[in-house]
Amino acid sequence: MTEAAELPPAPEQAREVFGERFADAVRYAELLAEAGVQRGLIGPREVPRLWERHLLNCAVLSEAVPEGVTVCDVGSGAGLPGIPLALVRDDLNITLLEPLLRRTNFLTEVVELLGLDHVTVVRGRAEEVMGKLPPVHVVTARAVAPLDRLATWGIPLLRPYGEMLALKGDTAEEELKAAAAALSKLGAVETSILHVGEGLVDPPSTVVRVEVGESPGGVRFAAKRAKAARTGRVRRRR
Repeated sequence: MTEAAELPPAPEQAREVFGERFADAVRYAELLAEAGVQRGLIGPREVPRLWERHLLNCAVLSEAVPEGVTVCDVGSGAGLPGIPLALVRDDLNITLLEPLLRRTNFLTEVVELLGLDHVTVVRGRAEEVMGKLPPVHVVTARAVAPLDRLATWGIPLLRPYGEMLALKGDTAEEELKAAAAALSKLGAVETSILHVGEGLVDPPSTVVRVEVGESPGGVRFAAKRAKAARTGRVRRRR
């Protein structure tokens, strides 16, 4: 196994971004650099840039998230962007959705260690939990899949008039154009590209925002959602 590089000290911007939770952010960075590397959740080469490329890059997503909403972080992995978002926004009710056991074990340990009472870890795939988890206001994702494929997983988890916020890089505009038809079929009514973290991260983080109308996922997923809800009611009565 490749030995992890040393975690650099937290930059000054981290104190500004994480505020009272700065010490918890440092502990999370240490966990990523140690257990995260040992368990194969992040590559050892990512350790020197954990702060700028990962923690801060994800934490500034909070600028795009409304107050007091429910959030589902799809394919949360090692907790990015869900954990940094939770550290800066205790007004949010966040679900970390991840299919792999070793990752959900890590996420559960982090949530308990950092006392993130407003965060729940759920093991599963997005397509498996639709109808089992309450629909959310916001779906977040980072480095999970191309936008068109990500949308088929994330959008059906939304409440009517919710939004998906996907952290993307230089390909954001291309992906958005390529996914236009798929997004329309999934019930998207408006799309935009945001840049968040000006003055805090360089370059600012790029976010693709997809807003949906009254039928998240389109007609097909509305039928699946209704069926799942009916099944759930039957099970609860038994």
